[in-house]
Amino acid sequence: MDFQDNQVSSARKSRGRPRGWDDKTAQNTIKSLDRAMEVFEYLSEAQGKPLSQLADEMGQSPATVYRVLITLEGRGLVEFDRYEQVWHIGPRAFVIGARYLRRTSLVDRARPIMRRLMEATGETANLGVEREGAVLFLSQVETHASIRAFFPPGTLSQMHASGIGKALLAHMDADRLERVLSANALEAFTDFTITDQSALHADLALIRERGYSVDNEEKNIGMRCIAAPVFDLNNEAVAGISVSGPTSRVGSEEITRFSQPVVEAAQALTEAIGGEAASRTS
Repeated sequence: MDFQDNQVSSARKSRGRPRGWDDKTAQNTIKSLDRAMEVFEYLSEAQGKPLSQLADEMGQSPATVYRVLITLEGRGLVEFDRYEQVWHIGPRAFVIGARYLRRTSLVDRARPIMRRLMEATGETANLGVEREGAVLFLSQVETHASIRAFFPPGTLSQMHASGIGKALLAHMDADRLERVLSANALEAFTDFTITDQSALHADLALIRERGYSVDNEEKNIGMRCIAAPVFDLNNEAVAGISVSGPTSRVGSEEITRFSQPVVEAAQALTEAIGGEAASRTS
């Protein structure tokens, strides 16, 4: 980095943060604000509690907690139920949270997670969503290996023959799943493609149980894919993350080994977009 680059870097830092940014000592924190956020976060997890119980559980004096709550109430972040005499999170908290979600880009949030996944497995990482009964690939971080899977952004793939597609199908409600499957024939691409509805439903049940899907040469001979779903704040599977590679490198033993980092990557992206995974059902 030359002198000019250093100047640009310094200018950028000065606009967003002051000198001593990394100093998190007490002198650089606002204790009253930190205490207020502590109360706010605790109330978000334990709503509907009276002042005395909140103060007792947090180990704070009722007077201190009351001042915090009154201040937050003035901003609409909490509200008081006068009939029940308990405190709740207020509507303004939702408004602020919604603004965060609008700022959040699925692809932008996914890129560093996908890069870590590629580095952990040595195989290409992919991000896809469902669009009109097909998988639409949004992003890819390619492996450095010479033989690799390639799904450029904008590529469409049939859901029943895709790792991401099956991960998303597995978490659709029954009515939507029926609509998607009835509108799209289970086309055979290889001898391993699942073309029977009963067999596909059995595979989807297994995917829900273990938390990840496998495309075992179902779209392309010689290629395997392991995928896991990404959930939004409504517990709906809105995307999928996968790793894909040749069967010469992704053998049967690698499926189990790769499944953990794939599931962890999907969970990390779920958290990054403010989502929450649905409970697994068989």
